[in-house]
Amino acid sequence: MPTTHQLDHCALIAADSAGLADAAEANLSAPVEHCPAWTVADLVRHVWEVHAFWGQVVERRLGDHSEFVEPPAPSDDQLIGAFRTGARRLVDILAAADPATPVWTWASQQDAGFVIRHQVQEAAVHRWDAEHAAGRAFAIDQAAAADAVDEFLQFSLGRADGGLDAPLALVATDSAAAWTVHPAANGAPVVAPGVADDAAQLRGPASDLLLWIYDRRPTASLDVVGDPALPERLRRHASTD
Repeated sequence: MPTTHQLDHCALIAADSAGLADAAEANLSAPVEHCPAWTVADLVRHVWEVHAFWGQVVERRLGDHSEFVEPPAPSDDQLIGAFRTGARRLVDILAAADPATPVWTWASQQDAGFVIRHQVQEAAVHRWDAEHAAGRAFAIDQAAAADAVDEFLQFSLGRADGGLDAPLALVATDSAAAWTVHPAANGAPVVAPGVADDAAQLRGPASDLLLWIYDRRPTASLDVVGDPALPERLRRHASTD
Protein backbone atom coordinates (compact mmCIF):
# COMPACT_ATOMS: atom_id res chain seq x y z
CA MET A 1 0.00 0.00 0.00
CA PRO A 2 1.15 3.61 -0.51
CA THR A 3 3.14 5.30 2.23
CA THR A 4 1.86 8.72 3.25
CA HIS A 5 5.23 10.08 4.38
CA GLN A 6 6.30 10.36 0.73
CA LEU A 7 3.63 12.98 0.08
CA ASP A 8 3.92 16.70 0.73
CA HIS A 9 0.35 16.93 1.93
CA CYS A 10 0.26 20.67 2.50
CA ALA A 11 1.79 21.43 -0.90
CA LEU A 12 -0.84 19.23 -2.55
CA ILE A 13 -3.69 20.90 -0.64
CA ALA A 14 -2.33 24.34 -1.55
CA ALA A 15 -1.92 23.49 -5.24
CA ASP A 16 -5.34 21.88 -5.67
CA SER A 17 -7.11 24.61 -3.70
CA ALA A 18 -5.50 27.25 -5.92
CA GLY A 19 -6.41 25.20 -8.99
CA LEU A 20 -9.99 24.90 -7.78
CA ALA A 21 -10.24 28.68 -7.36
CA ASP A 22 -8.70 29.34 -10.76
CA ALA A 23 -11.13 26.96 -12.46
CA ALA A 24 -14.11 28.32 -10.52
CA GLU A 25 -13.45 31.86 -11.67
CA ALA A 26 -14.29 30.80 -15.24
CA ASN A 27 -18.00 30.52 -14.40
CA LEU A 28 -19.38 30.50 -10.87
CA SER A 29 -22.89 29.84 -12.13
CA ALA A 30 -21.96 26.69 -14.08
CA PRO A 31 -23.58 23.44 -12.88
CA VAL A 32 -21.45 20.83 -11.10
CA GLU A 33 -22.33 17.57 -12.80
CA HIS A 34 -21.64 15.17 -9.96
CA CYS A 35 -23.03 17.36 -7.16
CA PRO A 36 -26.74 17.56 -8.06
CA ALA A 37 -28.33 21.02 -7.87
CA TRP A 38 -24.99 22.69 -7.12
CA THR A 39 -23.40 25.50 -9.07
CA VAL A 40 -19.66 26.12 -9.00
CA ALA A 41 -20.34 28.85 -6.43
CA ASP A 42 -22.01 26.25 -4.19
CA LEU A 43 -18.98 24.01 -4.62
CA VAL A 44 -16.55 26.77 -3.67
CA ARG A 45 -18.65 27.70 -0.66
CA HIS A 46 -18.75 24.04 0.43
CA VAL A 47 -14.97 23.66 0.31
CA TRP A 48 -14.55 27.04 2.05
CA GLU A 49 -16.72 25.64 4.86
CA VAL A 50 -14.71 22.40 4.93
CA HIS A 51 -11.47 24.36 5.25
CA ALA A 52 -12.89 26.55 8.01
CA PHE A 53 -14.16 23.53 9.93
CA TRP A 54 -11.02 21.41 9.81
CA GLY A 55 -8.79 24.42 10.38
CA GLN A 56 -10.61 25.04 13.67
CA VAL A 57 -10.55 21.36 14.61
CA VAL A 58 -6.77 21.25 14.33
CA GLU A 59 -5.89 24.77 15.50
CA ARG A 60 -8.19 24.66 18.55
CA ARG A 61 -7.64 20.92 19.10
CA LEU A 62 -11.35 20.28 19.24
CA GLY A 63 -12.44 17.10 20.94
CA ASP A 64 -15.93 17.17 19.43
CA HIS A 65 -17.35 18.58 16.22
CA SER A 66 -20.05 20.42 18.19
CA GLU A 67 -17.35 22.81 19.48
CA PHE A 68 -16.91 24.32 16.01
CA VAL A 69 -17.79 28.02 15.81
CA GLU A 70 -19.18 28.82 12.39
CA PRO A 71 -17.53 31.92 10.89
CA PRO A 72 -19.48 34.57 8.95
CA ALA A 73 -20.09 33.38 5.40
CA PRO A 74 -18.56 35.45 2.60
CA SER A 75 -20.81 37.28 0.19
CA ASP A 76 -20.99 36.09 -3.39
CA ASP A 77 -18.70 38.84 -4.66
CA GLN A 78 -16.12 38.02 -1.99
CA LEU A 79 -16.36 34.25 -2.36
CA ILE A 80 -13.27 33.49 -4.44
CA GLY A 81 -11.06 35.82 -2.42
CA ALA A 82 -12.37 34.38 0.85
CA PHE A 83 -11.81 30.87 -0.45
CA ARG A 84 -8.20 31.59 -1.39
CA THR A 85 -7.54 33.19 2.00
CA GLY A 86 -9.21 30.31 3.86
CA ALA A 87 -7.26 27.69 1.90
CA ARG A 88 -3.95 29.38 2.70
CA ARG A 89 -4.94 29.60 6.35
CA LEU A 90 -5.82 25.91 6.46
CA VAL A 91 -2.49 24.98 4.89
CA ASP A 92 -0.62 27.14 7.43
CA ILE A 93 -2.50 25.49 10.32
CA LEU A 94 -1.89 21.97 9.05
CA ALA A 95 1.77 22.66 8.28
CA ALA A 96 2.33 23.84 11.86
CA ALA A 97 0.44 20.95 13.48
CA ASP A 98 1.94 17.88 15.10
CA PRO A 99 0.21 15.00 13.28
CA ALA A 100 -0.02 13.11 16.58
CA THR A 101 -2.16 15.82 18.22
CA PRO A 102 -5.47 14.29 19.37
CA VAL A 103 -8.49 15.91 17.69
CA TRP A 104 -11.99 14.89 16.72
CA THR A 105 -12.43 13.23 13.32
CA TRP A 106 -15.20 11.11 11.82
CA ALA A 107 -12.74 8.22 11.42
CA SER A 108 -11.24 5.73 13.83
CA GLN A 109 -7.97 7.68 13.63
CA GLN A 110 -8.51 10.62 15.97
CA ASP A 111 -5.58 12.95 15.35
CA ALA A 112 -4.41 15.84 13.22
CA GLY A 113 -2.54 13.44 10.95
CA PHE A 114 -5.83 12.06 9.66
CA VAL A 115 -7.10 15.57 8.92
CA ILE A 116 -3.90 16.43 7.06
CA ARG A 117 -4.11 13.26 4.99
CA HIS A 118 -7.81 13.49 4.18
CA GLN A 119 -7.74 17.12 3.13
CA VAL A 120 -5.53 16.15 0.19
CA GLN A 121 -8.33 14.15 -1.43
CA GLU A 122 -10.97 16.68 -0.41
CA ALA A 123 -9.16 19.41 -2.34
CA ALA A 124 -8.22 17.14 -5.25
CA VAL A 125 -11.66 15.68 -5.94
CA HIS A 126 -13.41 19.03 -5.67
CA ARG A 127 -10.76 20.65 -7.86
CA TRP A 128 -11.65 17.98 -10.41
CA ASP A 129 -15.32 19.03 -10.05
CA ALA A 130 -14.43 22.67 -10.75
CA GLU A 131 -12.14 21.81 -13.67
CA HIS A 132 -14.82 19.53 -15.13
CA ALA A 133 -17.45 22.26 -14.80
CA ALA A 134 -15.10 24.60 -16.69
CA GLY A 135 -14.69 22.01 -19.46
CA ARG A 136 -11.06 21.30 -18.60
CA ALA A 137 -9.30 17.95 -18.36
CA PHE A 138 -7.62 17.32 -15.02
CA ALA A 139 -5.96 14.24 -13.52
CA ILE A 140 -5.32 14.03 -9.79
CA ASP A 141 -1.68 13.62 -8.80
CA GLN A 142 -0.88 9.91 -9.09
CA ALA A 143 0.73 9.45 -5.67
CA ALA A 144 -1.96 11.50 -3.94
CA ALA A 145 -4.72 9.54 -5.69
CA ALA A 146 -3.21 6.18 -4.76
CA ASP A 147 -2.89 7.25 -1.13
CA ALA A 148 -6.48 8.52 -1.16
CA VAL A 149 -7.75 5.16 -2.44
CA ASP A 150 -5.75 3.48 0.32
CA GLU A 151 -7.24 5.81 2.93
CA PHE A 152 -10.76 5.26 1.64
CA LEU A 153 -10.42 1.50 1.80
CA GLN A 154 -8.98 1.74 5.31
CA PHE A 155 -11.43 4.20 6.86
CA SER A 156 -14.48 4.76 4.66
CA LEU A 157 -15.39 1.40 3.22
CA GLY A 158 -17.60 0.64 6.18
CA ARG A 159 -19.85 -2.35 6.29
CA ALA A 160 -20.84 -3.67 2.89
CA ASP A 161 -23.63 -6.03 3.90
CA GLY A 162 -25.21 -7.41 0.76
CA GLY A 163 -22.30 -6.09 -1.29
CA LEU A 164 -19.38 -8.23 -2.35
CA ASP A 165 -19.79 -11.98 -2.45
CA ALA A 166 -16.34 -12.54 -4.00
CA PRO A 167 -13.00 -10.70 -3.77
CA LEU A 168 -12.39 -7.62 -5.90
CA ALA A 169 -8.99 -6.04 -6.51
CA LEU A 170 -8.49 -2.37 -7.31
CA VAL A 171 -5.33 -2.03 -9.38
CA ALA A 172 -3.64 1.31 -10.11
CA THR A 173 -2.07 0.73 -13.50
CA ASP A 174 0.25 3.74 -13.24
CA SER A 175 1.89 2.58 -10.00
CA ALA A 176 2.59 -0.52 -7.95
CA ALA A 177 -0.48 0.13 -5.78
CA ALA A 178 -3.17 -2.55 -5.58
CA TRP A 179 -5.70 -3.66 -2.98
CA THR A 180 -7.99 -6.67 -2.70
CA VAL A 181 -11.31 -6.27 -0.90
CA HIS A 182 -12.48 -9.60 0.53
CA PRO A 183 -16.03 -10.21 1.75
CA ALA A 184 -16.26 -11.45 5.32
CA ALA A 185 -18.77 -13.70 7.02
CA ASN A 186 -20.15 -10.86 9.15
CA GLY A 187 -20.52 -8.52 6.17
CA ALA A 188 -17.55 -6.31 7.03
CA PRO A 189 -15.06 -6.27 4.14
CA VAL A 190 -11.39 -7.05 4.72
CA VAL A 191 -8.79 -5.18 2.66
CA ALA A 192 -5.35 -6.61 1.90
CA PRO A 193 -2.54 -5.19 -0.22
CA GLY A 194 -1.88 -6.71 -3.65
CA VAL A 195 -4.06 -8.75 -5.99
CA ALA A 196 -5.46 -12.04 -4.69
CA ASP A 197 -5.27 -14.93 -7.16
CA ASP A 198 -9.04 -15.45 -7.17
CA ALA A 199 -10.04 -11.78 -7.31
CA ALA A 200 -11.84 -9.97 -10.07
CA GLN A 201 -10.06 -6.74 -10.94
CA LEU A 202 -10.94 -3.11 -11.51
CA ARG A 203 -7.95 -1.56 -13.30
CA GLY A 204 -7.07 2.01 -14.21
CA PRO A 205 -4.87 4.99 -13.33
CA ALA A 206 -4.96 5.92 -9.65
CA SER A 207 -6.75 9.20 -10.42
CA ASP A 208 -9.52 7.36 -12.25
CA LEU A 209 -9.88 4.79 -9.47
CA LEU A 210 -10.34 7.57 -6.91
CA LEU A 211 -12.79 9.40 -9.14
CA TRP A 212 -14.66 6.11 -9.64
CA ILE A 213 -14.94 5.67 -5.87
CA TYR A 214 -16.47 9.14 -5.64
CA ASP A 215 -18.91 8.51 -8.50
CA ARG A 216 -17.11 10.81 -10.93
CA ARG A 217 -16.09 8.02 -13.30
CA PRO A 218 -18.37 5.23 -14.59
CA THR A 219 -17.24 1.65 -14.18
CA ALA A 220 -17.24 1.31 -17.97
CA SER A 221 -14.39 3.85 -18.16
CA LEU A 222 -12.10 1.41 -16.33
CA ASP A 223 -10.90 -2.08 -17.22
CA VAL A 224 -12.87 -4.83 -15.50
CA VAL A 225 -11.43 -8.35 -15.35
CA GLY A 226 -13.87 -10.99 -14.10
CA ASP A 227 -17.38 -10.40 -12.77
CA PRO A 228 -18.49 -6.94 -14.01
CA ALA A 229 -21.14 -6.70 -11.27
CA LEU A 230 -18.63 -6.67 -8.40
CA PRO A 231 -17.36 -3.09 -8.79
CA GLU A 232 -20.88 -1.69 -8.79
CA ARG A 233 -21.77 -3.71 -5.71
CA LEU A 234 -18.74 -2.36 -3.89
CA ARG A 235 -19.41 1.24 -4.84
CA ARG A 236 -23.12 0.99 -4.09
CA HIS A 237 -22.51 -0.20 -0.54
CA ALA A 238 -19.48 1.92 0.25
CA SER A 239 -19.70 5.30 1.99
CA THR A 240 -18.38 8.38 0.21
CA ASP A 241 -19.78 10.97 2.63
